[in-house]
Amino acid sequence: MARIPLIGETDRPELSELIVRLKAARGGKLINLYRLLLNSPTIAAAWLAFNSAVRFDTALDACVRELIILRVSILNGADYQVRIHGGAAYAVQAGLSGQQIAALADWEADPDLFTPLQRAVLAYVDAMTKSIEVPDAIYDGFARHFNAQQILEVTVLAGAYNMHTRVARALRLDIEPGAQK
Repeated sequence: MARIPLIGETDRPELSELIVRLKAARGGKLINLYRLLLNSPTIAAAWLAFNSAVRFDTALDACVRELIILRVSILNGADYQVRIHGGAAYAVQAGLSGQQIAALADWEADPDLFTPLQRAVLAYVDAMTKSIEVPDAIYDGFARHFNAQQILEVTVLAGAYNMHTRVARALRLDIEPGAQK
């Protein structure tokens, strides 16, 4: 159970315009993450704008995006995001195979499942998430695959999902009923 209340669609009528925007961005549903964030309408609106930008308004390919989101979520033990992105098939729609998704928890055990670009992204995201500082060797291997804009976008997306997963874990965000494993 979440540590703070989840705001329902009719709990705060003064938030109806924001709730309409949140639902529109999430396929018509007010997901638990936004129900939690509505405890601070300013944060909820800013979160939507920022996370929409880092997920959808970038030069990153959808497969790379979902790879980053899932790996950060796995490393941080964030079942909420793993189920939303892996279970809801975002990752499959983006081009990751079921075998790749299943192997993400220990991707180095079977690195041949991943392309050189994907391995470079995973190593970079692992370093960023586990120890923050990225060693030069990992950065250099990663940077060979991307231009400056993409490097920034990968880094900000990984940072955003580190924030995302840590907020969900710290506040014990409940997984929506019916979210797939």
